[in-house]
Amino acid sequence: MPHSPVFDQILPVEIVYHPSWWNKHTGIIFDEDFFFHPLKRVESEQHMEKELYERFGNYGLGTNHNTARPEIGAVHNAAGFMLSEMLGCEVRYREDSAPAVVPLYDDRLIIDPDRAFKSPVFQKFRNMCEDLKKSHGFLTGDVNWGGVLNLALDVRGNDVFMDLMLQPDSIKSYFNDIASVIETFVEGMQKETGTSSISVNRQVGRFKKPIFLHSECTHTMIAEDQYDEFLLPIDIAWSKRQQPFGIHYCGPDPHRFASSFKKVPRLDFLDVGWGGDLRILREALPDTFLNIRLDPVSIAHKTTEEIQHTIRTLVNDAGNPYLTGVCCINMDHQVGDEVVETILKTVQEIRTEILNPA
Repeated sequence: MPHSPVFDQILPVEIVYHPSWWNKHTGIIFDEDFFFHPLKRVESEQHMEKELYERFGNYGLGTNHNTARPEIGAVHNAAGFMLSEMLGCEVRYREDSAPAVVPLYDDRLIIDPDRAFKSPVFQKFRNMCEDLKKSHGFLTGDVNWGGVLNLALDVRGNDVFMDLMLQPDSIKSYFNDIASVIETFVEGMQKETGTSSISVNRQVGRFKKPIFLHSECTHTMIAEDQYDEFLLPIDIAWSKRQQPFGIHYCGPDPHRFASSFKKVPRLDFLDVGWGGDLRILREALPDTFLNIRLDPVSIAHKTTEEIQHTIRTLVNDAGNPYLTGVCCINMDHQVGDEVVETILKTVQEIRTEILNPA
């Protein structure tokens, strides 16, 4: 039987714009205040909800447009930077892009959890949360917390790849220490807001019990046996403790890890990067919710017919529409409303066809 979290609609669909789209079309500026000023947090997220509702409200987007929600993180952006800064990296803010993490290139394989939670950025984040809770009485949303290898590369740099070969025991301990910081951060956040990963992919917020979604963006840079030895044990442990559990893989080759993902005792959700072979993944993971990620770059230049064909082909390849979703994340300022409407309308049509066969 499927172990995926129960969802209240077949083929859920989500879209997320890149900050360049928001900046050009709505004037939102992604400075430090966007992420940490309590009033701007609330105003910016409601502004985004209103824009989505005005454009695509008939498809169910922007449902919170009339509500000033105390969102503690940028739930309408893919912005994973805070934990990197907590671990010592410099972060640079830009008006029309997500914050850029400057690698630390730390020459030590040491993670200091106490220092991370005493860092200026965490104190700033905690103060903002306290202010929002005082003004609203509760908190919503979450912060993109990245993933173990993602953070290791930010802090250690490319030396991580040498560490896998030259210091295997030390790097395992290092990864576990990063995982511990992540888990402490996420559990504290989820206790306050009820979610942990909407800011990684808004799709997870559609499930009755939101998913703990581990970002593995950088796993496209490692071999399958390296994942099995160094990082799979962390996913296995989290799948037992943090249910429902999911993996976000935005690279083009998630199918390389199909047999490895199969070893995770309970993989409820898999974000399938553009280019991923859904047939291979479905064969290995018959009970996992496969979330199809459309290519946000090329989609701006595709015809309506091409977009429709792509979505229908991928949904068919995913095998089970009741354990399948569709999203397009980080569409930039070149993407027009007609593209997004094509995505939403096509999924709606497929959903109707499945539920009401001729």
